[in-house]
Amino acid sequence: MAEVEEVTEGCNLPVLRRNQENEDEWPLAEILSVKDISGRKLFYVHYIDFNKRLDEWVTHDRLDLKKIQFPKKEAKTPTKNGLPGSRPSSPERDVRKTLDLQPATPSSGKTLPIPVQITLRFNLSKEREAIPGSPDQPLSSSSCVQPNHRSTKRKVEVVSPATPIPAVSETTQASVFPQNGSARRAVAAQPGRKRKSNCLGTDEDSQDSSDGIPSAPRMTGSLVSDRSHDDIVTRMKNIECIELGRHRLKPWYFSPYPQELTALPVVYLCEFCLKYVKSLKCLQRHLMKCDLRHPPGNEIYRKGTISFFEIDGRKNKSYSQNLCLLAKCFLDHKTLYYDTDPFLFYVMTEYDSKGFHIVGYFSKEKESTEDYNVACILTLPPYQRRGYGKLLIEFSYELSKVEGKTGTPEKPLSDLGLLSYRSYWSQTILEILMNLKLENGERPQITINEISEITSIKKEDVISTLQYLNLINYYKVNSPFRGP
Repeated sequence: MAEVEEVTEGCNLPVLRRNQENEDEWPLAEILSVKDISGRKLFYVHYIDFNKRLDEWVTHDRLDLKKIQFPKKEAKTPTKNGLPGSRPSSPERDVRKTLDLQPATPSSGKTLPIPVQITLRFNLSKEREAIPGSPDQPLSSSSCVQPNHRSTKRKVEVVSPATPIPAVSETTQASVFPQNGSARRAVAAQPGRKRKSNCLGTDEDSQDSSDGIPSAPRMTGSLVSDRSHDDIVTRMKNIECIELGRHRLKPWYFSPYPQELTALPVVYLCEFCLKYVKSLKCLQRHLMKCDLRHPPGNEIYRKGTISFFEIDGRKNKSYSQNLCLLAKCFLDHKTLYYDTDPFLFYVMTEYDSKGFHIVGYFSKEKESTEDYNVACILTLPPYQRRGYGKLLIEFSYELSKVEGKTGTPEKPLSDLGLLSYRSYWSQTILEILMNLKLENGERPQITINEISEITSIKKEDVISTLQYLNLINYYKVNSPFRGP
């Protein structure tokens, strides 16, 4: 049995925690950091295969030292001919180099897209119920969407449950929730200021010069953070508690607030300008000077006590930066390092006698080449599970309708974001299908394009939602022309 002093960073061992059913369990966890406070050791653990927001500091009595797994020492890279930095060659590598040097043989024929017939089935009694999503289902590229091919003509039939479905020889399945396949723009790297390219780590379309200094200002942006540059510091929560108005929030993830604030038990934020201060007395002095009672920008929507404000990231840079710092506490895979110029922020508020209190927000690029209508979206924890997330999503699509475009959120989505979007897409599409009426006594028909035009939901998201609901089948057709 190992001793407590032997537990170091990188060790894996079971840790006692209490689950949602108020039962004790011992999931495997990784030790990320160790600190000593007044002679008492504390261990920061990440529960493997669990969401990072569950990470926490624990004492040694919650560790199962009998099953500890010490980190493996990295083996030194073997050298070739005794020269440092070189690796021994392998037959496989030599063969791969030979194959890469061979010229590609041009294809003599052209591959034509296969016509696809789509049969749509649904059960009204079942689909009226809310359909929750699964946050752990991976995003994958849809095999039925081929951006480099000609668009195939699709036929969608709404079939009653009693209608028999014709037998076909082969059926091809579409994958669930397609991820965008095009590379996002990489961002200029500066010391102390980084922007991640995309979740796959591609660096196409970079505007960086060879020495790391940006050659031109970036006009577009992506808020997706790839995880390849994570270190121990960014994997750990650095803020203990945030006081925002009448709420105290416990952050879920790391946020790049100034380092002097990370040692404080509570960080105080002005709920109107989101300025952060280190003490309650500083906050009281600030409130005597702050004349804001609503987010800066234009109020573009109001109904009852709910209002939406549009904020330009270039004109209101200080507020936008403070909003991003707050949002980063609850968004793990998104990042924004003070570069707010290419973005618009839409902040949803609740009004009372004291002013307009922030509920949530979403951001979007001013000019998106990939039809993104949302870059980041967040409902603050005190307002979650009250329908505000779906309202934010619906508002983003209403803006797309005004622009006359179809839109999609920037991928990957967080687990809670995926649940919200699946719920919104499912409800919106099912309402359209259930409201279809008979025409001349024939079965109602609607196409994927028509659903996309009505809802402003991108076709890929419509297809993936229908597939997720098990309402769509794909059939291979031998000929583009069907017989009588």
